[in-house]
Amino acid sequence: MCGICGEISFGGPADPAAVRAMMGVLSPRGPDASGLFAQGAVAFGHCRLKIIDLSEAGQQPMVDPELGLAVVFNGCIYNYPALREELTAKGYRFFSTSDTEVLLKAYHAWGAACVERLLGMFAFAVLERDGGRVVFGRDRLGIKPLYFAETKGRLRFASSLPALLAAGDVDTAIDPVGLHNYMSLHAVVPAPRTILKGVTKLPPATLLTVEPDGRRRESTYWTLDVGPRPEDAGVGEAEWRERVLDMLALAVERRRIADVPTGVLLSGGLDSSLLVALLARKGQRGLKTFAVGFDAVNGVEGDEFKYSDLVAREFETDHLKIAVDPARTLEMLPATIAAMSEPQMSHDAVAFRLLSEEVAKHVKVVQSGQGADEIFGGYHWYPKMAGSTDPAADYARVYFDRDHAEMRETLAPDYLGADDSGDFVRDYYARAAAKDPIDATLQLDTQVMLVDDPVKRVDNMTMACGLEARVPFLDHELVELAARVPAALKVRDGGKYILKEAARTVLPAAVIDRPKGYFPVPALKHIRGPYMDFVRDVLDRPQARERGLFNRTYVDHLLADPDGTLTPKGHSKLWQVALLESWLQTHGI
Repeated sequence: MCGICGEISFGGPADPAAVRAMMGVLSPRGPDASGLFAQGAVAFGHCRLKIIDLSEAGQQPMVDPELGLAVVFNGCIYNYPALREELTAKGYRFFSTSDTEVLLKAYHAWGAACVERLLGMFAFAVLERDGGRVVFGRDRLGIKPLYFAETKGRLRFASSLPALLAAGDVDTAIDPVGLHNYMSLHAVVPAPRTILKGVTKLPPATLLTVEPDGRRRESTYWTLDVGPRPEDAGVGEAEWRERVLDMLALAVERRRIADVPTGVLLSGGLDSSLLVALLARKGQRGLKTFAVGFDAVNGVEGDEFKYSDLVAREFETDHLKIAVDPARTLEMLPATIAAMSEPQMSHDAVAFRLLSEEVAKHVKVVQSGQGADEIFGGYHWYPKMAGSTDPAADYARVYFDRDHAEMRETLAPDYLGADDSGDFVRDYYARAAAKDPIDATLQLDTQVMLVDDPVKRVDNMTMACGLEARVPFLDHELVELAARVPAALKVRDGGKYILKEAARTVLPAAVIDRPKGYFPVPALKHIRGPYMDFVRDVLDRPQARERGLFNRTYVDHLLADPDGTLTPKGHSKLWQVALLESWLQTHGI
């Protein structure tokens, strides 16, 4: 787990100074070591968090003169020991015990198609020395980020958008489509767009080949098909329960691989509790677990300690509860916003930032439960999609923060165009292979919304503290299995039915049958006191007024009645507006 960056020049040598500037921003992602490699038109930078092969042999950028390849890589290849054995049998010799070197030699052995053999999370760039070609790749579920900016005959890439800004010459004009997406899709801007015109991101499960003359070729190497398979026609509920639990256990076991201590982020919900239970069933004792909680506001509870305590007692974990003082939450907001690669409105971003800061004092790797709701149908809108004859419209009603009519009230005329978010969702459903509207919705949420909301949020906040987060529910083989489970077995009884039933053999019923919870930060849902002062200050600054993204009448309405303007998902529309403006100001835009 690291930060990667680099530059490809199409008319002269690459600029190492620009790469160093990006590395300066990426250093929290990789505080243990750094390195820079420059050869002609290409320069790579790397900031290392030592997780596998702690020696200098695992240093990056990694260069293999014999093979004529150089690589920068962020992530973890969980099946690298098996791949190493296979490559050794083919005659390859290794100078390290790192997964980075396995990736490098796998690329030499099988070309860019090597990604199809990788089990893990990754973003990488490989330079072919002799031909000058650079190949980029991103993992199937987009767990690891990869951003691009093109300017003046140069293509730059980095693990974070702010790193690209540090290199300079980025077009920071607001992309109206990205803005519409942010304001409608719960801050999700689907790849390849971002909120800025001059920055794009590589979509998940994608390879990008860049030739020395600038020609590019992009290909998708994996797609998710959600829905029943003919071969599963005779599979009953009991067998699905067994398959799900066995595959999740394998995903958890894969993510134990590390040369440093590991832990689990334990909210006390079903998903994280299952991870703890399966690790305990594998014989792990003294597992370090971590939970965070906040003060209640306006009747909204701010912690779930009673459930995380129950799980910690049941499996005898070494449990740390972090009760956050309200003043500490406010203090952490600027650092949280600075750590965002893109503006992220969900208020639990600050929770993950505070939790990560404390957890990083104890371990370097944690497992986390993100993804279970999307692949097993845990959200409240999935049952509402049953039998839909217009899934795009029905999805918009239950998911969108604002419809296009409200967007006319929200955005200044210069930034308002077509119904871009509605068009995106309509096009997605029209192209979806799944015929069942629930299956099509699960595919949309897994391949788009999950990637650019919870997964991105966890990556940004953990890596800001030099902490590696692993997400077993996004093991692509588990995702493929979940996709085959009949929709009715996922959304029954309020959602995640099959996962709950599978969990009954390993978890107490009190954890399984509890009301669904979230990662709450009540002070950012019901904005009061110093939080209102923070929001008002951001929106009243000259930068905000001169930028003029929003109709001021709309902003004043939100300020006057923040509790009356929540999104369908229960988040503050006022916080959404203020967060975007604060993110832009924080990054000098």
